[in-house]
Amino acid sequence: MTIRIISALAAAAFLAQPAAQAQGAGQAAFRWPDGARAAVSLSYDDSLDSQLDTALPTLDKYGLKASFYLELSGQSVGRRMAAWRAAAVRGHELGNHSLFHQCSGSLPGHQWVRPERDLDTLSVAQMAAQVRLGNTMLAAIDGRRERTYTVPCGDTMALAPGGRASYLPAIAGEFVAMKTAGGQAVTPSMGGLDPYAVTVLAPEGLSGKQLIALVREAGERGTMVNFTFHGVGGDYLVTSAEAHEELVRYLAENRKTYWTDTFLNIMTYVKKQK
Repeated sequence: MTIRIISALAAAAFLAQPAAQAQGAGQAAFRWPDGARAAVSLSYDDSLDSQLDTALPTLDKYGLKASFYLELSGQSVGRRMAAWRAAAVRGHELGNHSLFHQCSGSLPGHQWVRPERDLDTLSVAQMAAQVRLGNTMLAAIDGRRERTYTVPCGDTMALAPGGRASYLPAIAGEFVAMKTAGGQAVTPSMGGLDPYAVTVLAPEGLSGKQLIALVREAGERGTMVNFTFHGVGGDYLVTSAEAHEELVRYLAENRKTYWTDTFLNIMTYVKKQK
């Protein structure tokens, strides 16, 4: 499912706030490739059918590359593996979203978490082993080795000696970068960005204009904006197909201003600049 969802009403309130100065006082502007003002990461979680049926054709129509984070036990991974493999061949990223989308069932609002997929019952070592296995499975699909990770639900605490601990330090070495928390689409400062704690927004019900406003804010700041979609025109946590295409079309028409690429490619570039 999602890291965190922001409603259209909350988004409108957020967008009404003035943008901060780019990069903060005294910081040099971050240099994006080919003079772009900002980077845009379009990502899609949970390996949903609507992503293959609606989001991917739209991305390909406008010539943009994106990242798809597969829940590797998801039905569409086995049933439509050829389609996921073909997406990778066309230049899209297949990212790791764990084997079973383990979230913490004890947290408020997580009554939907199935007992056999409850992060509360797994040790750090068990979760880390499963995430590594996910990378092996992804390599069998696309033949690639470099990978990024999106944390299911943003939940990180697993069983450890003496109580609970985050499993992220145990897997960080397996990834170029990780998206670990939600609620914030636009990176405030590239200088302060931790590649292993990148924030994202999981939009639900936002209009194309609201999504584009966030892209423009990233351009004003000179940073990056990270969207993590789920359903596109169907499934759950839905962004309408029309809003999604309006955003993608805008990015294609302004590709010299906004560098839209896979999260892997963006973060590989960012890390080389540090």
